[in-house]
Amino acid sequence: MKYELYYWPEIQGRGEYVRLALEEAGTAYVDVARGPRGSSAMMKMMDAHGGTPPFAPPFLKAGKLVIGQTANILLYLGSRHGLAPKTEAGRLWVHQLQLTIADFVLEIHDTHHPLGPSLYYEDARPAAKKRTEEFWKERVPKYLGYFEELLDGNGGVYVTGRRLTYVDLSLFQIVDGLRYAFPKRMKAFEKEVPGLVNLHDRVAARPNIAAYLESDRRIPFNEQGIFRRYKELDV
Repeated sequence: MKYELYYWPEIQGRGEYVRLALEEAGTAYVDVARGPRGSSAMMKMMDAHGGTPPFAPPFLKAGKLVIGQTANILLYLGSRHGLAPKTEAGRLWVHQLQLTIADFVLEIHDTHHPLGPSLYYEDARPAAKKRTEEFWKERVPKYLGYFEELLDGNGGVYVTGRRLTYVDLSLFQIVDGLRYAFPKRMKAFEKEVPGLVNLHDRVAARPNIAAYLESDRRIPFNEQGIFRRYKELDV
């Protein structure tokens, strides 16, 4: 099956977690909005009346199925491409972890948009500084510390044990993104989560992921996505 991924063509964003899974699986897919049809086909599907139109990208077209929400897409792909455990309990556990990552991604986004997504960063700079301080003092240790403990408890290879799942790919993206957005803060914090740092490096070295990272399919980080670099927030 050749998948169709629908997401904004200029950013990594939430679609990147799906791209990483598709790339690791080595399965054929089209990043539709980056092609000749642009975003128009994506918007047409979202504006459809009746049926089950997705609320927002990313969404994945798999045959007749249209699947929305990052964690939901990964739940679907994981069991079909060896990126999730075979047991129902295992699949639900990995899905639960991905939903936790989704919560963290929202908190990362809110460091630069603490007053709502419709306002420009410049309109919320004082609140962003305050939100970022709390984020690094309380939230980063809570979230990354949780995943560090899971790695340590399972032998430190992958989060659920010796086999990679889509959660490991998503944690790679989290570490990579925080390094981009907060290089100084993240460099100082990494000594607290050596397992996650090692996980990041192992994922980056996997053949399919390494090839993807070197290709033009990997959109560079920029100040339009979730991970944004503002020097005044990285003190």
